[in-house]
Amino acid sequence: MKLSTRGRYGLRAMFDLAMNESQGPIPLNEIADRQNISESYLEQLFAILRREGLVNSVRGAHGGYLLGASPNDIYIGQILRTLEGDIAPADCVSNEDVAGCMDADACVTRIIWEKIRDSINQVIDSITLEDMVNQQRMINSRKDANSSKDDWVIRCKN
Repeated sequence: MKLSTRGRYGLRAMFDLAMNESQGPIPLNEIADRQNISESYLEQLFAILRREGLVNSVRGAHGGYLLGASPNDIYIGQILRTLEGDIAPADCVSNEDVAGCMDADACVTRIIWEKIRDSINQVIDSITLEDMVNQQRMINSRKDANSSKDDWVIRCKN
């Protein structure tokens, strides 16, 4: 299963908002530049995210976008489902598959698809934007601690 650019770019943009939330409203062009995503494409994604209350827009000279809730209250699953729809490896285990599979009771592969779906949902529903921000800060601090020139030379020689 592969997420579309909607889910991937939307998550990156939401993460960018979370990383920069102390700056106030963030203009879309700044997010687009930092994340190397088309501004017009982000406009489409943010319209969807705004309808779901995941972001708020501020108009005016100092306008832009803010998270619709605390980064600790926005789960990755919310973002991905808003942009992608139901996260399922096969139609027969999708919440959007209203007709269902006629052989569902006798299909052993359906059990596998359900386990995969449930595992994915468990992961994306357990990670918040704040978790991502904290992880990025930890990575950045490790990078800063290891960025001396001598250390770089030693690592390159190995």
